[in-house]
Amino acid sequence: MRVDARRATRLIALAAALGLLARLAFGLIYWVDKPLTHDEREYLSLALSLQNGRGFVYAEADQPGTGQRFGRAPGYPLFLAAIGAATGHAESTPPRVKVAQSILGGLIVWIIGLLAIRAGGPGPGVAAAGLAAVYPPFVWMPAYVLSETLYSLAALSTALALQAAVDRAVAHDIREAGPLALLAGGLAGSAVLIRPGMLFFLPLAAIWLIARRRRVLVVALLASAIAVIAPWTVRNLGEHGRLVLVSTTGGVNFWIGNHPLARGEGDMAANPDIKRAELEFRRAHPGLTADELEPLYYRDALDHIAQRPGWWLGLLARKAFHTILPFGPSHAVHSTRYRVASAASYLAVLPFAVAGGRRLWSSARRPAALFLLAASAMLSCLVFFPQERYRIPEIDPTLIVCAGALAGRVRP
Repeated sequence: MRVDARRATRLIALAAALGLLARLAFGLIYWVDKPLTHDEREYLSLALSLQNGRGFVYAEADQPGTGQRFGRAPGYPLFLAAIGAATGHAESTPPRVKVAQSILGGLIVWIIGLLAIRAGGPGPGVAAAGLAAVYPPFVWMPAYVLSETLYSLAALSTALALQAAVDRAVAHDIREAGPLALLAGGLAGSAVLIRPGMLFFLPLAAIWLIARRRRVLVVALLASAIAVIAPWTVRNLGEHGRLVLVSTTGGVNFWIGNHPLARGEGDMAANPDIKRAELEFRRAHPGLTADELEPLYYRDALDHIAQRPGWWLGLLARKAFHTILPFGPSHAVHSTRYRVASAASYLAVLPFAVAGGRRLWSSARRPAALFLLAASAMLSCLVFFPQERYRIPEIDPTLIVCAGALAGRVRP
């Protein structure tokens, strides 16, 4: 695809607008009156308390069903409160959430285009943005009251800013590289407060920068990220009486993903045996809140791993398989239409992404920050457990940028 930079910018903006319209159409016309999941209700409950000035607490005293209420990351509930999303009686996704997240989805299309331009040039930028605009998982995610869309915007923006910082440093323009690294750190810290899995990105990025002898950028990145995360960690220290970096959901997720009954993919909703075992675990520790149980979940899971290391290595292999390929127990809980659309769209992109990724990997403009972002998502899935919506924010955009590289000549 032969296109100059100015025209590419206009076409990427057009793709972002198309992406916005596609997301609005799906959310406001097709995905209506759909019941909320447990996670969605919790996010709205926290947002309602924030809107009413009650702080970061759940709005309702009772717990729905057998679900527990852990201390969640604050970023997404704050976003919902900022747009006035919670009403206290929502039974489906509020329209303003769909609209706001559709706008974010359009921005994600634009950022994917910029990442592809930086990696491969104008043609790949336009191709990647066009693909991102209509890629089905990207289109339907903004219709859910889930953190994936907001998180994806923050995470991809981090990769864009950090790559720009390194490129400026290579060009010996440290006056711009330093502020860009500070921006990347602030964005990374914000992403951590939306979804703690972003914590895996920071050490990977630091190792990469140290290997490239960019120690000033390492300090700027980590200092800025810590400055954003630290106030919430200090709050948690007072709230829980122990060190909790962001949220208390890590323990149960680690337990789910590394339990002898784990299948290598999916949460308790996709594995009834795990759900029953988790209820038994809670009955064995009566009187403890969900937050107080977190270290016990970690301890129990680590005991299982220590007792059966060979089994655990096999489980890691299954996790790796399900992280890369869209097949697993969690897909079975969805409708046939959803499963087909999800698998078909992902598998249609995958071979082109592999070919384009090989081209980008050997190029002088390798999007290393983006690759590290995808690697951090894969590492998170191996430590905890893979699930489709955990893959979509980081791995799928990386695949689309790689696939877009086939639309132009990448400098070797």
